[in-house]
Amino acid sequence: MFNGFKEFILRGNVIDLAVAVVIGAAFTAVVTAIVTGIFNPIISAIFQSDTLNDALDVHVGSATIKFGLVLGAIIQFLIVALVVYFVFVLPINHLKKVAFFKNQQSPATEAAAATPPTEAELLTEIRDLLAAQRSVGAVTASQTPAGPPFPNE
Repeated sequence: MFNGFKEFILRGNVIDLAVAVVIGAAFTAVVTAIVTGIFNPIISAIFQSDTLNDALDVHVGSATIKFGLVLGAIIQFLIVALVVYFVFVLPINHLKKVAFFKNQQSPATEAAAATPPTEAELLTEIRDLLAAQRSVGAVTASQTPAGPPFPNE
């Protein structure tokens, strides 16, 4: 029972996922600090409110719609998305392209080497082989005694 669980845990995907969760949590803390410490004060100064969460508040009766809170979440999402794209997605896509082109070049050269010869090339090769056999056959026929070519005939 525990052996199956151990194999599952030690499989590369689960360990990679655990590392990604830990790094993601640490990265989220960094992005939150950047948004809270840099972007929120700038936007709060523009909209003249204490925090971004209080900026662009719309009061409808007793309800409050907080557009500033949504704007802060969008800014945080965009920062995370940009960093993930430039740090992970772009390099991985580049590596995939390089690997794809390497794989495309090697089968192409193998295919070029493995392409069958044309009819003209085959006929030229057959002609050359026949000419070589005739010249070898003429030399060996004059050097061997007359008789059947095979002993059983």
